Amino acid sequence: MALVAAPGNERKRVKVYELKNNDWFDRGTGFCKGIVVNQEEAKILVASEDDPTRQLLETRISKDDGYQKQQDTLIVWTEQNGTDMALSFQEPEGCAGIWDFVNEVQSRLQALAQDDGLSDDIGDNISPIMLPPPDLGNLPEIENHMRAANATPGGRESLAKFILQQDYIPKLIPLVEMAEDLESASDLHRLCSIMKMLILLNDTAIIEYVVTDEVLLGVVGALEYDPDFPLHKANHRQYLSDESKFKEVVKIEDQHIRKKIHYTYRLQYLKDVVLARILDDPTFSVLNSLIFFHQVDIVQHLQGNGAFLKELFGIFSAEEQNAQRKKDAVLFIQQCCAIAKSLQANARAQLYQNFISNGLLDVIQYALKHHDASVRVAGTDILVALIDHDALMVRSYIFKAIQEKSKPLTDTLIELLLIEVDLGVKAQMADAIKVLLDPNANSQSIEAIGRTNSDFLAKIRGTLPSMPQTDSFIQNFYDESARKLFQPLKDLEGKDSMDDLSIQEVSLYSHLVEVLCFFIRQHSFRSKYFILSEGLAARVAQLMDCPEKHLKLTALKYFRTCIGLHDEFHNRQIIQHQLFEPILKILFDTMPRDNLLNSACLELFEFIKRENIKMIVTHLVETYREKLQTITYVDTFQNLILRYDQMHEPPTTQELENSFTSVDSDTPARNVGIVNGGRWSQGLKEADPDEEAYFNGSDDEDDGLPNTVKPVLNGASPVRPLVNYPDDEGDDDGMDILATSAPTGSAQTCTSTQTQETPRTSPSPMGAVVSPPERISEKRRREEDEEDELLANISTPGTKRRASVSSNSSRTSTGGLQRLRRRTPINSGKDGGGGPKKISISIPLKSGGEGGEGD
Repeated sequence: MALVAAPGNERKRVKVYELKNNDWFDRGTGFCKGIVVNQEEAKILVASEDDPTRQLLETRISKDDGYQKQQDTLIVWTEQNGTDMALSFQEPEGCAGIWDFVNEVQSRLQALAQDDGLSDDIGDNISPIMLPPPDLGNLPEIENHMRAANATPGGRESLAKFILQQDYIPKLIPLVEMAEDLESASDLHRLCSIMKMLILLNDTAIIEYVVTDEVLLGVVGALEYDPDFPLHKANHRQYLSDESKFKEVVKIEDQHIRKKIHYTYRLQYLKDVVLARILDDPTFSVLNSLIFFHQVDIVQHLQGNGAFLKELFGIFSAEEQNAQRKKDAVLFIQQCCAIAKSLQANARAQLYQNFISNGLLDVIQYALKHHDASVRVAGTDILVALIDHDALMVRSYIFKAIQEKSKPLTDTLIELLLIEVDLGVKAQMADAIKVLLDPNANSQSIEAIGRTNSDFLAKIRGTLPSMPQTDSFIQNFYDESARKLFQPLKDLEGKDSMDDLSIQEVSLYSHLVEVLCFFIRQHSFRSKYFILSEGLAARVAQLMDCPEKHLKLTALKYFRTCIGLHDEFHNRQIIQHQLFEPILKILFDTMPRDNLLNSACLELFEFIKRENIKMIVTHLVETYREKLQTITYVDTFQNLILRYDQMHEPPTTQELENSFTSVDSDTPARNVGIVNGGRWSQGLKEADPDEEAYFNGSDDEDDGLPNTVKPVLNGASPVRPLVNYPDDEGDDDGMDILATSAPTGSAQTCTSTQTQETPRTSPSPMGAVVSPPERISEKRRREEDEEDELLANISTPGTKRRASVSSNSSRTSTGGLQRLRRRTPINSGKDGGGGPKKISISIPLKSGGEGGEGD
């Protein structure tokens, strides 16, 4: 530490913060400095500003503490006990000085740790692990030391380093044979516990070492004596020493690759057999990682070796007569394809490209027809892996075979699906057929291959049609292969009983119906014609009579798929052949119980009711109304019948319920409703047309827009209110609304000489306003009011006030308007000056005017 100089002794004023309960607590303000205690220790001290003898902070700098400098004046770190601390400096220079000191100290400590070969923190007081010499008498002590070291991360790291540096594992191996010779079960159990602890240290170097040839048998020999099962002994050594399990179909010359193959096999055995019960997540991840990287190296080496691939696929030529060697080659290719699933996309594409170019599809054809079930399973695995990787590529080769008039792979799959007795292979064949005939399957995979190898993509596109080949491929399937595939369904026609189906037949029908549902969703118009021409809907319904519930559910899924498409073609087919009959039979058979089959039937009818599929609703109610009425434990069928009744109600009833139009006029009237030839209520008073014209026109004037009212025909209001509000003062007459006018340059006025038969208009700058017709009583009352107002205005000359009427005054009482008219001023001429001129009574239709008294 002599190389590290302490920062200058100038005063660095700082605040000390500590994180408590997610909140920074201020310890106080002081002065900070860094000191070097000795070569392996340095500290940061903060003395209190108020009391220099009191230390606000004293922390030891560790090489692994995560110090962070934030902004220019803040240093944050975490103490060894987990406490978060922070120093907030007053000056950026002081912060920079301490930060440089911390960095120099940490660099020096890390250099010392590397020189000593130790990784322990300075703050940890863990001394290097020293285990007793390996001996049967020391086994209890060795086990106790290892358990103590396992308790802390530092102890685990020190123990792993000691084991590797001292070659401790080879020294333990002879003790296994010695304990077996002495038949000392307690020593063997301790050795097993010690080996488990060594592997569970989760150290990659130790795990790779225990699978080497030198120590493997000794390690697994100790693991045979599990103390949890003291009366049982495993036979791991016998299994791993059996060299017959390693078969070289083609000799691998590279010794490094041969070792990796052996190591990978042993790691898998440890993970899956020996340690399967005690593995923790970290060790499991380490084992998986080691296996994965070994497998990648192996596959990359093999697929890049052209001579090796040529010899491997040459085994399937006609010259090779050894059937066992061919079987082993198929199994080897299966393992390579299984490993390829975990490879990256480019490496996986390269592998399949090399395999296909050497004849992988011929290998699949050979394997699928093999008499040995294990070979057929391997061939199916290879095909499914290839389809999952790139369905378009496989489809391209099948289409090429069709063009060359050779047997395509799809026909082989169909034959295998129909005759295969292995249920697993049968399921894989059905999945392979669906993926190959999916028009949207893996649509981007060709481009992915093109990015990997443009030459290969050009070769495919040069010899085969491009993407439009999909339609031709699917059409060829329906023309040539579909009838073969669904022939077992057609053969059900005329079959009296479905009670004698074998397990293979039940599985076959289930897969065929699943494939048919897939075709209905993906091949719309082709599947319709095929189902109609082959009559498959009735055959699927026939499967509902079988005793197997899962086959009934599959058949029900077919009808749910058809109805869910809202396609009238499928609906007509179901109705025409009375195919709801077996569905209702299942419903009534399972009705007392709430099970999956009953629930699936109920969901089908609930969907029909919810989506209101009128064709099916009509058919169900008209055909099975009495049956449906008996199902009362759910309301689905009652609502279904209600839907039908609503659809078939007399049209006059619906019109009366939904119509509010008047019989006297084509224009809807807001307050007129004809019920039994009369009005809604004879007690409501008809609205006054003047009132309506006034309030209808007020909104436009309030907005400052031109107000144009069309002439009222026959004295009728263009719009009537739904409700006529009565007067506040009980006035029997309607509200009196004065016609509005504005003085113009020609001084045209609205006078009392206007007649009801000839409405007069008064031009104004804002537009023409039409005066509605008046009744005789209203006219007389208005003239009397005008005389009163004239006399009032003459008695108070010079007064000019305007009354304003709010645009929202549709409910103002008649008495209020009469009081308003009494306060209306007389307009004294055009410019308000000079003698009296021709008098015009006018109320401006403008809310919020100057005359506040009129509100």
